[in-house]
Amino acid sequence: MSTFIDVLNQYHAPFITAYQDKLTPEMRCAISRLGQCQTDNMGRAHWQCEDCHHQDAQPLSCGHRACPQCQHRTTADWVARKQSSQLPVAHYMVTFTLPAQLRFLASKQAKALYSVMFQVAASVLKDFAARKHGGQSGFTLVLHTHNRKRALHPHIHAVVPGGFYDKARGQWHKGHKGYLYNAFALAKVWRARLLAAINQHRQLSMPRSLPDKWVVDCRYIGRGPSVLKYLSRYLYRGVLPDKDIVSIENGAVTFRYLDSKTQQWHTQTLPVLEFLWLILQHVLPKGLQRVRDYGLMQGRAKVLRQQVLLLLIQLGMKVLATVPRPRKAERPCPKCQHAMRCTGISRPT
Repeated sequence: MSTFIDVLNQYHAPFITAYQDKLTPEMRCAISRLGQCQTDNMGRAHWQCEDCHHQDAQPLSCGHRACPQCQHRTTADWVARKQSSQLPVAHYMVTFTLPAQLRFLASKQAKALYSVMFQVAASVLKDFAARKHGGQSGFTLVLHTHNRKRALHPHIHAVVPGGFYDKARGQWHKGHKGYLYNAFALAKVWRARLLAAINQHRQLSMPRSLPDKWVVDCRYIGRGPSVLKYLSRYLYRGVLPDKDIVSIENGAVTFRYLDSKTQQWHTQTLPVLEFLWLILQHVLPKGLQRVRDYGLMQGRAKVLRQQVLLLLIQLGMKVLATVPRPRKAERPCPKCQHAMRCTGISRPT
């Protein structure tokens, strides 16, 4: 079982008592689901080996998107799907951040704030692409809600392929090598549009003072499989992996984190209840999609994307081969290592 879930189960009652006024319905649902993950309360999956006919039954996972036990498979499935739509060109990461003065909105009106952030980040990238290229491009936006210390720090990562597709001429135009957009110009437009959107939103309020300069980072992240590996760091990995929990003793939890500036590992120790809140405050509002595709990256743009891929192949670019995942649920047999098939699911009565 996950170390975090083990701690959550052990301190469930005192945590609910201490933070009952702060817990959202989504957080309460996550706590309930995580507490039952891979237990008989969820039911069991029944398996049979196709070779030696060995039978087995395993407790079901909860499948909740905040569950650290369920996210590895979710990430693998996402990478496999994304691999088929990846363009074999240079890719860039654009990161839109919020100043500290606005982060309180994430704890008060998370869904409204995150929705506005997605809308504004997408509009900024679309307009920059239109001014620079004039053709068709696309990007993927990923919401990330914490910093290295796991404190509330909402920001959006955008993965953008370099270049654009001129549909009228049937041509792919490469961007400038190692350069996408000016980060200072992105930050200026991001600040102006997000503040305007917050002012117009009925549920969001503006603090009295804000910094004049905001931070938007724009950097080259590579091409091919390395792009998906880079992006998967920001997806369904959970807020804190078990490997980063150093110790649990004397009513306190010590975890490690990597300092982004020095690239050195540090540790932080918190009382157990405060630690649980640190992690659970990142449970997303119901219905909020944390990964969104635009332009050429959208699912409905599959035909156009295939045309672009064929064009890039003709230009001599190597397309990443897709690795199909099995359609049926299967796992290796513990006796003979051949494939086991799921024969059914039983639920507790």
